[in-house]
Amino acid sequence: MQPFLRPMKEEEYPLLSDFLYEAIFVPAGVAAPPRSVLSCPELQVYIAHFGTGLDDHCFVAEQDGALLGAVWVRKMQDYGFVDCTMPSLAIALYPAYRTQGLGTALLQKMLAFLQSKGYPGVSLSVQKENPASRLYLSLGFVVVKETEEEWVMVHTFSALPKK
Repeated sequence: MQPFLRPMKEEEYPLLSDFLYEAIFVPAGVAAPPRSVLSCPELQVYIAHFGTGLDDHCFVAEQDGALLGAVWVRKMQDYGFVDCTMPSLAIALYPAYRTQGLGTALLQKMLAFLQSKGYPGVSLSVQKENPASRLYLSLGFVVVKETEEEWVMVHTFSALPKK
């Protein structure tokens, strides 16, 4: 059975903390941080009170009743903040489901959704070493800010949304 993509249900929002932890890039040879890192304010902005804002949107990949990954956006002042008109994006898959096209499918679903809702674009932050950066580039994200270790990337929607 193929995974299917759907909006995350409200009762599943607590699972965003698991996906946020999976979204933390850990370079090869480096120990993963303790899960307690999720309580840091700079990470809590991604998940705290998710679903209460008009710009909180999430899609998940589900197979046989289990969630395999999630992509979510919200307007927040995070690492990938560009301006107040664009939400910031986060995405994560459990390790067993990476490199199978699921991340691409989730991102394409979210990009199409955001465009249909009239957002001018979406932003994110990614460490340059993170293999996901190649996925973002392949889907039309462009680097708008660079530090020694990270890129802030933006995907803009040039076509007008369908009415």
